[in-house]
Amino acid sequence: MDEQELQRIEANVSLAIDQLGPLSDVTFGLNQESVEWVEGFIERQRSRPDFDPEQVGGLIGVLGSFLGACIAAATGGGWHRSDDDGWGVLLPDGSRAFPFAKVRKQFRDGVEGGESIASFYRIAVDFIATGKLRETREGGAGPHAT
Repeated sequence: MDEQELQRIEANVSLAIDQLGPLSDVTFGLNQESVEWVEGFIERQRSRPDFDPEQVGGLIGVLGSFLGACIAAATGGGWHRSDDDGWGVLLPDGSRAFPFAKVRKQFRDGVEGGESIASFYRIAVDFIATGKLRETREGGAGPHAT
């Protein structure tokens, strides 16, 4: 079952690149610039008059797969499934990022509600995967991710 789910995630990543790349004005791929564009795409979907947060399950799957693949590509991490938390990206420091949950939260609450996949990406790549967040916490000062 895990292998089939992993293949579905990989197919979702390809679908996101194939379908969203031509719509974007960036060099679309597994990079930060594309994550930022997808964040705007989510916000544009949310602003549509016919937007229904209960009807975006397929988009959450595609965009969550894409976000996770971007994080994995930037950090050297990889997909990992646990019985308790489902699919996430296992980062080199042993922590995990859960891109599907973050995409779902941004669809639900939006950037104005504090949910940003671009910020999530930057924190995962620049702080958590590098160990800088742990160093900051152990030093007793600085930002804390929740």
